Amino acid sequence: MKERELNFTDKHFQRIRAFITKQTGIVINESKVDMVYGRLSRHVRQKHGGSFDAFCDAFESNTDNHQEILINAITTNLTAFFREKHHFSYLQQQVFPYLLKANKVNQKIRIWSAGCSTGEEPYSIAMTIMQAIPDWRNWDIRILATDLDSNVVETGRAGVYSQERLSGVDESMVRRFFFKGKGEQAGLVSVRPELKELVTFKRLNLLHEWPMRGSFDVIFCRNVVIYFDKETQRKLFQRYADILAPQGHLFIGHSESLHNISDAFDNLGQTIYRKLPI
Repeated sequence: MKERELNFTDKHFQRIRAFITKQTGIVINESKVDMVYGRLSRHVRQKHGGSFDAFCDAFESNTDNHQEILINAITTNLTAFFREKHHFSYLQQQVFPYLLKANKVNQKIRIWSAGCSTGEEPYSIAMTIMQAIPDWRNWDIRILATDLDSNVVETGRAGVYSQERLSGVDESMVRRFFFKGKGEQAGLVSVRPELKELVTFKRLNLLHEWPMRGSFDVIFCRNVVIYFDKETQRKLFQRYADILAPQGHLFIGHSESLHNISDAFDNLGQTIYRKLPI
């Protein structure tokens, strides 16, 4: 390893790497040494006197909640409103019309945004619901938004974003679904209450036990499993299949695939899958 301001050895890197994989399933490539150091060095300097030995001891014993600090620092949270727009078009044009017929008796729809990051994805789903289902208030619709990183969960729950985050969203939708900040809040937007009503944010480790018992009609898990090894992916997608309703839909990221990972889904194209009959 190259010289750095703080002493960061291969032993430190391997301790961090092993913990992250065991706790989250995320596999940190050997080439990510600089990234790991960069994301942790400030905290180690400020809270541990610059000692990675002390930091590693702290997260391994979970002193002062350091496991959560480490996980939050390492996990990547890249997202945007209506990212991969074709998914939301399919949701509006195909999935919701199907669910309005299939679930017309109980008038209930359940959607899970797994790996929701700072909330742009679940709020995009909520906006799509309001556009596709004019009488959505007459239905029991809930979106569960979960992420491993407690910091981004809090950001999503607050629903406040810089106006630049909406640069790719049609202005009519911005007016309908957001408040624009004024004065000291200029340059910020906040999600309108009716949008927030549909979304519940929770911290959740996908590898741990899931508290949810009911089935979901739709699961979004996009750009999450690319950080997992193949065996972890197989287990996770089987759990998704188990918790999806019959004919339930699964949306994954543009660089992801279920090929040789799961045979529980029918590939509809454009990283959209539907649960196969048992």
